[in-house]
Parts: sequence; structure tokens; C-alpha cells
Amino acid sequence: MEQPDIFDRIMALPGLRIFEPFYKARKMLLLYLFFGGTAFFLNIFLFYGIDRLTPLDPLVNNVICWVVCVLYQFWTNRTWVFDGKTNGALEFLWQMLLFFGGRLFTLFLEEAIIAVFITWLKMPEMPVKLAAQAVVIILNYVISKAFVFKKS
Repeated sequence: MEQPDIFDRIMALPGLRIFEPFYKARKMLLLYLFFGGTAFFLNIFLFYGIDRLTPLDPLVNNVICWVVCVLYQFWTNRTWVFDGKTNGALEFLWQMLLFFGGRLFTLFLEEAIIAVFITWLKMPEMPVKLAAQAVVIILNYVISKAFVFKKS
């Protein structure tokens, strides 16, 4: 039997126990949304802070935010969301390569959205960034579940 993680223990607390069946049935999705939400806010706050404190181009700013957030996401997704246990260093490196490759794909998509809507069409930065992040979060879940952390 698998050891309960911190989230299982939290859901077993007396006041939260009524939600435990819902949580257990949808644990992966709920944890992805939780950690995706924290990565989303980390990305947005970093983007906003860099935008306000530096003269960096929005595309460069976005890449900096991406690097920080992808490192955070790999750790949280592998550890908490998808149970990314591997057998050895080679399998771990392959998993990491797939994860970063998927995230690189969605980075290019996000960069294209930012280039078109902010740089070329001169739309307000934060609404575009928020919309781009919504697209990226959904695609990242699909890529992670279907390709990176799939169970054979």
C-alpha cells in the first residue's frame, strides 16, 4: 500500500473529510490545477515584476519566467501530480527531456501569442499574458499526461 502524501493527510482532517471521496476520485487533476495555479501566479508575478523593474523586451521577459516556472513544474509534476518515478538515470533524463520538450513547444506557442498580440497589435500586456497562460496550462496537462508521465 502506498504511503499517504501530505495532500492525502490534509484531506483526511476532520473538517475536510467530507471532500475526501471527490479528492480521491480526481486527485491528479486537482493537484495539477493546484500546482498549475501556483506556477501560473509565479509566472505572472515574475513577468509583472520584471516588466516594471527592467527595460527588457516582453519576449525576453517571458523566456526568463518560463525557465524558472518549468523547473518548478517539473519538480512538482514529477513528485506530486503524475507519480513520475523512474528506473535509473537514463529513464529520468528521458522523462526530463520529454517534459522540457513539451514545455518548449508551449513556450514557442506562448511567444507567438505575445509577439502577435502585444508586439505587433499593441494590445495590453497583462490580458494577453493571462490568456496565453490559460492556453499553455491546458496544453501542458495534455502533454504531461499523454507523453511524459504516461504509465505503460
